[in-house]
Amino acid sequence: EIAEAVETLETYGCNKVILLKCTANYPADPTDSHIKQIPLIKKTFGCDVGLSDHTLGIGVAIASVALGAVVIEKHFTNSRAEGGVDSAFSLEPHEMKMLVEETKRAWQALGNGKRITHAKSENANKKYRKSLYIAKDVKKGEIFTPENVRSVRPGMGMKPKYYDFVMGKIASKDLKMGTALDNSHIA
Repeated sequence: EIAEAVETLETYGCNKVILLKCTANYPADPTDSHIKQIPLIKKTFGCDVGLSDHTLGIGVAIASVALGAVVIEKHFTNSRAEGGVDSAFSLEPHEMKMLVEETKRAWQALGNGKRITHAKSENANKKYRKSLYIAKDVKKGEIFTPENVRSVRPGMGMKPKYYDFVMGKIASKDLKMGTALDNSHIA
């Protein structure tokens, strides 16, 4: 049915289709939502996918964003206390506001999916990482040992993973205690 509907839309010139994953149960139990199907639907039909959510609360909708949902449809009421056919699983204004805020936050948290070493905002925190430092004055030609090299903060020198590499190597110049160790210091 979905394939037929998408094909019909495309046949008549609709080139922007968004399919909504839906559990036709009112209210729907989260265990019946199967939102992990969202990426499969996207891949199968080559279009964007959203969620028509009939569960209570906003958790399922927020989780669907992490799986690629680009549209969220939720029932809305000014007050569940006023009653109505869908009121039991409809969101009130404060809940709808929370849904909008939290799905936006979830979307922002996804990033672009490209591999990066760290977020730009983390640059200022590099000082809290450890790195290799000269712990005792070293003369040119002296051997690096556990007594004269330590892994401490801030992270301005070689990464601690190079500690074993540095041990036994020779200093290329005189180094004062507190110097952040780098490759140029190794002969």
